[in-house]
Amino acid sequence: MSESITTAAPVTVPTTIEGWSCPLPLRNHPNIIMGHGGGGKLSAELVQHLFLPAFQNEPLANLSDSAVLTLAGQRLAFSTDSFVVQPLFFPGGNIGDLAINGTVNDIAMSGAQPLFLSCGFILEEGMSLDQLGVIVRTMAEAARTAGVSLVTGDTKVVDRGHGDGVYINTSGIGLIPADVNIAPHLARPGDVVIVSGEIGLHGIAVMSVRAGLTFDTAIMSDCAPLHSLVASMLATTPNIHVLRDPTRGGVASSLNEIAQASQVGIVLEERKLPVPAAVRAACELLGLDPLYVANEGKLLAILPKEAAEPVLAAMHAHPLGKDATIIGEVVDQHPGMVVARTIIGGKRVVDMQVGEQLPRIC
Repeated sequence: MSESITTAAPVTVPTTIEGWSCPLPLRNHPNIIMGHGGGGKLSAELVQHLFLPAFQNEPLANLSDSAVLTLAGQRLAFSTDSFVVQPLFFPGGNIGDLAINGTVNDIAMSGAQPLFLSCGFILEEGMSLDQLGVIVRTMAEAARTAGVSLVTGDTKVVDRGHGDGVYINTSGIGLIPADVNIAPHLARPGDVVIVSGEIGLHGIAVMSVRAGLTFDTAIMSDCAPLHSLVASMLATTPNIHVLRDPTRGGVASSLNEIAQASQVGIVLEERKLPVPAAVRAACELLGLDPLYVANEGKLLAILPKEAAEPVLAAMHAHPLGKDATIIGEVVDQHPGMVVARTIIGGKRVVDMQVGEQLPRIC
């Protein structure tokens, strides 16, 4: 494995931005850069200082994977996501099943049963209809597997050279059981942190194709619908405080968002992190930290310590949770921060990245 990747240093232009609710964090970026879409600090600043002030309302302010809405006495989970992954096809999947499973999982992270999806296609002039047909058939199969119906949609075409083949937006709704209350701000000291399986697979699978890398062991995307795993966990106990699927920005960014929303500290045990050997080797080659690499078929669960063993047993009985393990705990020290105990016994701060390690990963 002698491949290397060289990237140019980012260029920033100091300027003064008028009209923002808090211009300081964005002062060095008068224009959108790739990091604004990476799920890190730049994404958070864009949301906090532009979108939230403009569209302020209570469901939006919670910043969950899906909004929780009440309609006719029933709580609904409502989510939307857009997919711009490059390449369109990667080991273990393509943009089609990624779009279906991504929105199904966002709905499931509220404890909801996903029901209906919409889909918008932005197609580039010149895209092969055969290639689009494969993507659409993959989407249809993914929807059948997840038990959801795609009930409405839209199609637009943009000029050649302006669309990377296809971009896909999916939105979805699902029903939340009456006794379930899951949200990013509900983590409590004494809770444990569980991850449902090996991390970093999706991001490295995409990067391997993009960078032309090959490894001794094939690395496949973990893209999968997680709602049935969530249902199994909730059947054991409804007392799950937080669920999150660590996509853009990986496990580290998701846990930082939770720590900040709940104003608690989170301590990870590095030796317990389930990083496959092939992912670890790829990350060492590329200079990446697997904690920040995207996943598309894994979840993080934060719940009371006394509920951990029964929930783990339920997860281990499910194909998508057979490798679930406790990777950390919630503490009352250093609120808003994530810290990792290293293998050699020290500690390091696991901060949220400014941009992203791997752009266009979902």
